Amino acid sequence: MSYDIDAVRANFPALSRKIDGKSIAFLDNPAGTQVPRAVVERMTDAMFNKNANLGGSFSTSLAAEQLVADAHRAAELFLGAPNAGEVFLGQSMTTLTFAMSRTICADFAPGDEIILTRMDHDANVAPWLMAAEDRGLTVHWLDFSEDSFEFDLGDLRALITERTRLIAFNYASNVTGTINDVAGAARIARECGAQLYVDAVQFAPHGLVDVAALGCDYLVCSAYKFFGPHYAVLWGRRERLQALRAYKVRAVGDALPGRFTTGTTNREELAGVHAAIDYLAQLGDDYGTPAATDLRSRLAAGYRAMKDYEDGLTRRLIDGLQSLKGVRVLGITDPANFSRRVSTVSFTTQNIAAAEIASALAREGIQVWDGHNYALEIYRKLGLLDTGGGVRIGPVHYNTIAEVDRTLERLDQLIRTS
Repeated sequence: MSYDIDAVRANFPALSRKIDGKSIAFLDNPAGTQVPRAVVERMTDAMFNKNANLGGSFSTSLAAEQLVADAHRAAELFLGAPNAGEVFLGQSMTTLTFAMSRTICADFAPGDEIILTRMDHDANVAPWLMAAEDRGLTVHWLDFSEDSFEFDLGDLRALITERTRLIAFNYASNVTGTINDVAGAARIARECGAQLYVDAVQFAPHGLVDVAALGCDYLVCSAYKFFGPHYAVLWGRRERLQALRAYKVRAVGDALPGRFTTGTTNREELAGVHAAIDYLAQLGDDYGTPAATDLRSRLAAGYRAMKDYEDGLTRRLIDGLQSLKGVRVLGITDPANFSRRVSTVSFTTQNIAAAEIASALAREGIQVWDGHNYALEIYRKLGLLDTGGGVRIGPVHYNTIAEVDRTLERLDQLIRTS
């Protein structure tokens, strides 16, 4: 079946909203996507019918226990976890990473080394910088090319020493949209015995994660970036997780994933995460070829359909931006290389501040972001951190060519009159 954008949009009640009579163009998706109706319904059902703690013999507790088990299993399949119990969920990617950074670095010695990148969101930078300060660790930085907006893994290899203990790596950039070679970084990490911690927050809305194929040690993503609620999912390699000391209450056993789940998890959020995964699989049912039955294959089909559609939006957006006077796109622009980028597109202009552009678009019902978007190192390297950063436009599979064109037309007007 051909991709039916009207049918896709019908799943998302928010997309019909208007402000001052203007339809809202939700192009702020890298910061958080809208949710399909099915997610809200599953969360409501959890609160109405499965609202109890676990471990009881009564029906509501048993239903809640099944909900939690089902959500964890769906999350394991979503990330391609090779073993049960390797996935746990929590408040946010940032919260989980702060917690795991303390746990992982607990046995690092002063003078041990960690490698961070200039392309990461600060949620995969600050936790490690603070752990390094606490433990007396040495921090090295992996840079990216200002021409290609990509890493050279030879540069990563050159940073490795016998004291390298951990590499924190970015799967897809929330500014440039670059998809990075996680599998290549994982091979380098294994060669030196280091651990690889991957931020997949920006990749997960656009591509199917396969932790087994990647070969990383930890990977974390946020459900509210892939059409779910504000909750996060973390996978860790079983042998790594079992070797770590878990900071937990005494009543909790050592079995995975419970030993890394502090307190009572949010049942309605778990239900929503599960529903978001099911939604992505449903896209595979509706638009995948050939038809699949198991969840991983259905998800793969759904992501292929989304990627094909989003690449069209990305090409229209980048072509339009490059036709505007004084605009610089901060990322890969050649359609032949779109396999190495997601649909997030950031840019700067010569004469108009990013905040002014975002405000002008907002008045037209077009939602985009401006500023550093918590990617401090990217904008510092590009010399833009102190001048307002850039404008970020992030179309996803429910946006339309008409919304992209409407945005480009307004930008053209702004630039021509500046």
